[in-house]
Amino acid sequence: METVAQIPKYNLNEEQERKLILREYRSLLRSLKTKIKPGDKDLLRTAFEMAADAHKTMRRKSGEPYILHPLAVAKICVEEIGLGVRSTICALMHDTVEDTDITLEDVEKEFGNEIARIVDGLTKISNVIDVNASQQAENFKKILLTLTDDPRVILIKLADRLHNMRTLESMKREKQLKIASETVYVYAPLAHRMGLYNIKTEMEDLAMKYMEPDTYKEIAQKLAETKRERSKYINEFIKPIKEKLEKGNFNFEIYGRPKSIHSISNKMKKKGVDFEEVYDLFAIRVILDSPQEKEKEDCWKVYSMITDEYTPSPERLRDWLSNPKSNGYEALHTTVMGPQGKWVEVQIRTKRMNEIAEKGLAAHWKYKEGATDESGFDKWFQQIREVISSQETDSIDFLQDFKTSFLAEEIYVYTPKGDVKMLPIGSTALDFAFAIHSAIGVKTIGAKVNHKLVPLSHKLRSGDQIEIITSNKQKPSEDWLGFVVTAKAKGRIKDALKEEKKKIGDEGKYAVQRKLEGMGASMNPHNIDELVHWYKLPSHVDLFYQVAIKNIDLKDLKEFTVMGDRIEAPKPIRIFDPKPEYNPNHPGGSSKKDTELVIFGESSDKIVYNLANCCKPIPGDDVFGFITTGKGLTIHRTNCPNAAKLLANYGHRVVKTKWARNKEISFLTGLKIVGMDDVGVIHKITNLISGELKINISALSVEAKEGLFEGKIKVFVHDKDELEELLSSLKSLPGIESVERYDTGDIA
Repeated sequence: METVAQIPKYNLNEEQERKLILREYRSLLRSLKTKIKPGDKDLLRTAFEMAADAHKTMRRKSGEPYILHPLAVAKICVEEIGLGVRSTICALMHDTVEDTDITLEDVEKEFGNEIARIVDGLTKISNVIDVNASQQAENFKKILLTLTDDPRVILIKLADRLHNMRTLESMKREKQLKIASETVYVYAPLAHRMGLYNIKTEMEDLAMKYMEPDTYKEIAQKLAETKRERSKYINEFIKPIKEKLEKGNFNFEIYGRPKSIHSISNKMKKKGVDFEEVYDLFAIRVILDSPQEKEKEDCWKVYSMITDEYTPSPERLRDWLSNPKSNGYEALHTTVMGPQGKWVEVQIRTKRMNEIAEKGLAAHWKYKEGATDESGFDKWFQQIREVISSQETDSIDFLQDFKTSFLAEEIYVYTPKGDVKMLPIGSTALDFAFAIHSAIGVKTIGAKVNHKLVPLSHKLRSGDQIEIITSNKQKPSEDWLGFVVTAKAKGRIKDALKEEKKKIGDEGKYAVQRKLEGMGASMNPHNIDELVHWYKLPSHVDLFYQVAIKNIDLKDLKEFTVMGDRIEAPKPIRIFDPKPEYNPNHPGGSSKKDTELVIFGESSDKIVYNLANCCKPIPGDDVFGFITTGKGLTIHRTNCPNAAKLLANYGHRVVKTKWARNKEISFLTGLKIVGMDDVGVIHKITNLISGELKINISALSVEAKEGLFEGKIKVFVHDKDELEELLSSLKSLPGIESVERYDTGDIA
């Protein structure tokens, strides 16, 4: 993946600035050359001049003129996403309505309704940043509504986000963390879903550069160091295939490209291996120039030639020719055993498929003109429309549901009649029932998968054939929410439960009314609110429901005082009084202006903090502080499994945090060691830790089977440097296979 050249630190005079802006504008026009029709040039000029004039007094954080940002976004739209003139105008204007004196009416008068609508969509979603969580997810909902209205909105938004990521250097650290995590949480999966693989990988890599800088640098450096031997290997691998393809008279390109830093890091985490042990650091790509009617046939012929030369791994064949992904991706992937006993991934696709893989939705439209069948994209948009229009759920849930429903990989399953249904990975038989129809979902009592009876929570796999069994007596239950993943199923189940709750709650409502009237008070909103507050319930419906099912005893009301027709709850109102949220400006907090907290320094006794259990940070780790209700400040590592979600959803609660050296305090962390089960190996390990390095061991558990042992050790270290030294010393012991930091939840 290319690194993007940064504009040097800013020091241009007015004339140089003017030249730079014009140079960028001309470069944009050159990119659009093949798409410009008569009259377009004037429109583009007008858009550029309007935007340049509107933004003329504005600067970016780096100091450069603001207009360079819309120009860069427009260029990404054209060159990397494949959009045309109208989208370019929208990209140039995308910040004007929100940030300058230009109004939507001005845009409409100048460029017409279509462009005004897209700019309006972009304006609505540009304030996703720096608001509280529910507001942020609300805005995300707006993004999706606009997306289904005109997908260009989201494509321009992705270009905008990509440019922001490329120029994140000049932002403050907490802003960098927030924007990077939001990108990895929402925008990268969205880019993937729109079929923009290059943009998705670049976004993930850039996010990692800010969230896990050390790992990022380390992998980037190792990739650079191994580049020569990789190229040599790729050439050796390609040579015999090239000869075969030339003999077969194919018109083709073949090359190797490195995997992204983010995906290599993911492999290392998932498999618990070092960089050197990640076998597929690159993929070989074969791109054929074939006429559309012969594409499938040619791809399979090439597959056959490659697998004649190298043995394939049968479970690693991915056939997206017969069943393209719903984002339009078509290709054939296989993993084969190459020279020197190394596994190599090979991707086979045609020029058309390659363009769709790189330009996603925009290329998909280009090839769709004249086609009559409804594409995966259209179906996808339709599903989103359906879910958003019927959703009343809490917005944070909505964001989570959206990720699992619409941004996950898909599986293909079949109805009893053989119709194909596409569902997100992890879907259950119950999700399938709701995908067929909501009315079937709510009545489902069982399912048969491949003619065998299975529970409703049975996870489906690609190729399954499912038959749903229903009964008119069936009603959805609360536990259904625990095993459905699609937003449609979740939404419908919640609606049905609400309906049911309301019905049962009617009895409770009368009970409350009788009780209040018996006390001389009346059934008014104030009194109901007082009771909801007292019992700490989310709504009136919940209060009546809890009364109806006898979870709440109304005898408690004798403690209330009646004043006129109103009741007053006894003090304190709440049964459990949560601790107040941590406030950095409180006398007990840090005195620094920008609320940067120095943890474990001189002020450590003044700050209430907790170390997060999910990632067990120790001094030296990249961390951020997160304000938790009732717990004050919790410190998380930036590569914590929960970090992206916390930072993306609750950016306003993040506090900048750094470590101060304090050798007096030790921190508990865990190590997982795997090695050969050899006599005395445990003695060697404990001797090294306690004897040579003088580190305290808190606990040790070892399991040995079939010649291998796995040890989990809890140790007290002062900081990350000490931990790194311990890790490398242990790795160098004979017979030790792997040593890694072990910090998921409580250390076993």
